[in-house]
Amino acid sequence: MITKNKYSILVALIILYLSLASSHTFDKVPLINIPNIDKVVHFMMYFGLMSVIILENRKNLLNTGQLFLTGIIPLFYGILMEILQATLTVTRTGSFFDALADGSGILISILLWLLIRPHKKELIR
Repeated sequence: MITKNKYSILVALIILYLSLASSHTFDKVPLINIPNIDKVVHFMMYFGLMSVIILENRKNLLNTGQLFLTGIIPLFYGILMEILQATLTVTRTGSFFDALADGSGILISILLWLLIRPHKKELIR
């Protein structure tokens, strides 16, 4: 199972680092000063995580129900990251809205796969 999902695990570990690293780690990263840009980052991280999970397990996700059930895994992971930020870090805080952005990224990834799936043989071999 680990080797089959090695990229999903890698993405999850990167998210773990980005979620629990001190906020001072990112002070040197020049970002466009857009309010709530972190919500876009959360959306993109969890969209990416769910997309990798789907691609690695596309042969086993045979129906829509399995796909949505699989989406619970990264959703709980995102919620756990928010809880850990609130309890384990000094410079980070957990946020309901960050978890909502995580869930939105997961949902959009699932919906996009449902649109792509009928054409996957042409796109993904």
